[in-house]
Parts: sequence; C-alpha cells; structure tokens
Amino acid sequence: MNEILEKAINQARKTMNENIGGPFGAAIINEKGEVLSVASNSVLRDNDPTAHAEVNAIREACRKLKNYDLSGCVLYTTAYPCPMCLAAIIWANVKKVYFGCRPQDAEKIGFRDDFIYRYIENKCQDKNVLDISELDRAECLKLFSEYQNMNKTIY
Repeated sequence: MNEILEKAINQARKTMNENIGGPFGAAIINEKGEVLSVASNSVLRDNDPTAHAEVNAIREACRKLKNYDLSGCVLYTTAYPCPMCLAAIIWANVKKVYFGCRPQDAEKIGFRDDFIYRYIENKCQDKNVLDISELDRAECLKLFSEYQNMNKTIY
C-alpha cells in the first residue's frame, strides 16, 4: 500500500469512528515528497458541507506554506474528488491526484456526488438542483473594475 494514501486512510478511519465525518481522507505532499497535510472529512463535526477531506488538506497545506498556490504538490485521497473538491484542487494548482475509491463506490454506499456531475454535464440547467439567476450585473461590474484598477493579485 502507498504510505501517503495509508496516512489518509488512517486519518479517515479515525475521524469516521469518532463520527466527525465520512470515510474520506486526503494527504498532500510537496515536490520533495514531504507530507504537508493529512486531513479527513469533518462535515458532521463542523456542520460545514465544505469540510471535505481534500478541502481540509488544501487549507492545512496552504496555511503551512503561507501560500494559496500548491504548484508542484501531489494530493492523495481515499475517493475520487467530488465536483467541489475537484474545483478546489484546480484552484490550488495541484496537477496530480491519486484516488482510491471511484465515484460509483461512494454512490453505492449512499453518497450523492453523481447528481452534481449530472447537473454540470447538463449545463447547470436543472432548476430542481439549483435555481441560479443573474442580478444587478452592472453594480457588480463596478466592483470588479475597482479591483482591476487597484492592480490587485489575480489568483
């Protein structure tokens, strides 16, 4: 067994048994193979639907590095990342991910990632999943323009 993935599995098992979250763990290593973070899902404890293992691992690694950019890092996770975690991984500039269980494995035990994949595949048009509508674009564009004129960091 891969020793980095094993750390993620062990962390997930520990917090799963403590009713902190589900069977999801993640670990991030840097280019030198040094472990930056090992985290698990803490949705139940934190009452936070975004507290997935991958997001928690990204947050911990970024705090450790004092940087929002994890270029060169590798993420290991017990399950294929959900759409939210995939987006977080991409935003963090992680280019390599190793996963254990497939999306179908998570769905088989009751996790519902698949309906989000279907929503995205259908161009986000199912209002039963999410009703999303544009509002006051002109005012929001002013805010964007202010940010751009301040020459702030684009990330």
